[in-house]
Amino acid sequence: MKSKIFSKKSLSIVLIATLLGGCAASNVQNTAGKNTAGGAAIGAAAGAVLGNILGKDTKGTMIGATAGAAIGGVIGYNMDKQAAEVARALETQVDNSPNAEATSDEDIIVTKNERFVKITFRDKMMFPTNSAVLTSTASYKVNKLIGVLQNYPQTIIQVVGHTDNRGTHSYNLALSQKRAHGVANLIIDSGIKNPVFKRGCSYDKSIAPNNSAENMALNRRVEVFLYPNQEFVIDQCI
Repeated sequence: MKSKIFSKKSLSIVLIATLLGGCAASNVQNTAGKNTAGGAAIGAAAGAVLGNILGKDTKGTMIGATAGAAIGGVIGYNMDKQAAEVARALETQVDNSPNAEATSDEDIIVTKNERFVKITFRDKMMFPTNSAVLTSTASYKVNKLIGVLQNYPQTIIQVVGHTDNRGTHSYNLALSQKRAHGVANLIIDSGIKNPVFKRGCSYDKSIAPNNSAENMALNRRVEVFLYPNQEFVIDQCI
């Protein structure tokens, strides 16, 4: 009987680990706790469900919740570390202030929440006007990001391009896709093993009204999202 109970406990932990996608390697100091708490909460919920299914009692639920919280907490902890390491490599800070992307004057903005780390690259640094060819500065910065991502082989990468609303929607969709592909292909061509997705949003996901040159400049951007596993990936153009 004891061996069966132990098998159920072990199986629940394995299934939770599979559901949450494992955790990335860690080698820098943690700088914040929000992602850790969020990851633990998500892990506990998933673990409780699996524990209940396998244990069919309150004890099984508690075992699953405890194991899930531990695994989920590690995911959140690694996201915190990853964000800090990315910001340091790109010579900036993690900025989680409201509307950071719409108010900051920085060329690169790093933010994070319980689901992903996001790096926003401003258009003025990334591409010549109406071009999808990366500037030398942009290539340098993306390669700095790649250096960090090599420490996190399980991270899922999503590159998303955005434009302002000058020109037709179809023209801007093609341009946003080409710019996203330019950044994504540089990451892929580095030999990195991470899954990389690419998406163009045209001007459908503006962060400011397209009513001034300054606001249009904010809307022209490439965003790189870093997810801990497939369950967290969403369509950033919606």
